[in-house]
Formats: sequence, structure tokens, C-alpha cells
Amino acid sequence: MKSAYITYVASLLLFGSNGIVASQIGLASGQIVLMRTLMGALALGTVLLLARRGTSFLHNRRSLVCLVVSGAALGASWLFLYEAYRLVGVGVASLAYYCGPVIVMALSPLLFGERLTKQKVMGFAAVLCGVALVSGRALQSGGDVRGLVFGGVAAVLFAVMVIFNKKAVGIGGLEGSAVQMTSAFLVSAVALGAQGGLSFAIAPGDWAPLLMLGLVNTALGFYWYFSAMGKLSIQSVALCGYLEPLAAVVLSVLLLGEAAGPTQMLGAALVIGGALFGECVGGRRAPQAARPAFAPRSVRISSGFGGVSR
Repeated sequence: MKSAYITYVASLLLFGSNGIVASQIGLASGQIVLMRTLMGALALGTVLLLARRGTSFLHNRRSLVCLVVSGAALGASWLFLYEAYRLVGVGVASLAYYCGPVIVMALSPLLFGERLTKQKVMGFAAVLCGVALVSGRALQSGGDVRGLVFGGVAAVLFAVMVIFNKKAVGIGGLEGSAVQMTSAFLVSAVALGAQGGLSFAIAPGDWAPLLMLGLVNTALGFYWYFSAMGKLSIQSVALCGYLEPLAAVVLSVLLLGEAAGPTQMLGAALVIGGALFGECVGGRRAPQAARPAFAPRSVRISSGFGGVSR
């Protein structure tokens, strides 16, 4: 159990550093996403083949369609998120993106028939207030409003990813992740191709952070993520998952020198604290084994706040 916690936390810290690593790559945001999803799909596909676990998704077409849609939403959300990184910084973009689980929670009564408790509504309100504080501070500091819009669109697409991921049942986590990452790659390739950007040169100095992002943060991160999830309770997975946005904010301040005034810190505390409150108080349940399912930011079986990313 201790080893599982260490492995899971390590994967979250890797995910939290995605924006930091991406900031060291001198490519356009869409090109970074294309290379990340390509490397991730190849690595996860290779692991799947070596594991010889079969291809159950070929016999479950409904879940396969859900996985493809979920992966497409993941790829599209990354395209918007990485552009938001460039426009408003890693910390602000990460907090805007983290509204995705809140959107899922708000829609859960309509989509999944889950009860929306008073505690979850309070947590939802706290998250919205926190995002408003962070966004207002970012704009006052000269941030580009488009970055906040892109972060919001990424959050909506994240919610779509979670919803369709929840509908994909009967397919293993590693197998599902390979399908979704492949779908994410195809979406990013189509989007980049439509802009005429499929042909681009990679500078020698960009290869190290690209390999770090694609092979370590994505492939190895997800491998650690899946191997640990099955050994931890759902509540432990959800609770520890909030280390990711916290790590993104802290690393952006320490390594990128992004502004972290009192208003922004209060907003970040409201976002993470509100999500934790909605998760731990509003969605308390008996601990049970977590089901490995691909969701870089969503690890809950229920559609509450649960989250990772990514």
C-alpha cells in the first residue's frame, strides 16, 4: 500500500509538471500536443502489445465508441489548454482547466441521476469564486483574456472526456488508455493539418523536453498511475488527486516566476479547497478498490469533483 501511494503521488507530480516542461519547448502549442499524443500512443500501444492482454474493445463496440469520443475530447482539450499555458501562464490555465470536474459534478444529476448535495453545491460555489479571483488577477496583470477563454473551453472538453469515459465499461485501463491516446493523437493531427502545420522542424534543444513530456510525463506517468490506482481506495485516489493542480501552481511560481499575489493564492486555495470539500464532505462513501480507467484528470467512478489530469 505504501508503495502504491508513492507511485501514485509520483504520477501526479509528473502530471502537475506538464505545463512547466511544455514551456521549455519552442514549438507551437498544437505541435507540442501532436508530439505528446504521438509518443504517448506509441508507448502505451507498445506496452499493451508486450503485455498480451488481447483486444477486448473490438468486441464491445459501444464502449469503443465512447472511448474514441472521450479520447477525441482529451486531445481537443489539450490543444486549448496548451495555448492557454502560453497566453496566461501555467498556474492560471491549470486552475481554469480544473473547473472540468466541477462541470461534471454540476451535470451529474441530469446525466447520471446522482444527487447533488448541499455540500457539493457549496464546494462548487467556492471553486467558481476562486476561479473568478484568479481570472480577475490575471487580467489585471496584463494576461490575455483569450487564455482564460481557452482554459474554460478546455475544462468543458475535459468534462466531455469524463462523461464518455464513464460510459465506457468492460475495457481494461491500459487498453482503454491506448485507444484514447490514439484518438487524441488523430484529433490533434487533423486540427494541425487543417491549419497546414503538420510539417515542422524540431530544434535539437527541443528534443529533451519533448521526450520528457511524451515518454516520461505521459507514458511512464500513466503507467505508474494505472498500476497504483488498483491498489488504492477511490477516496484515496480522489483525495491525493488534488496534488496535481497544487503542484502545477507551486511549480509555476518556483520555476517560471509566475506572479503569486495574495488574491491569486486565495483564489487557488478556494479552487482546491472547494473541490476537496465537495469531494470529501459532499461525496463521502465507503472505501473500495479503485477501478483503473483512463482519465488523466478524472479518477472517480462517480462524477463528483474527482480529478487528476493530466
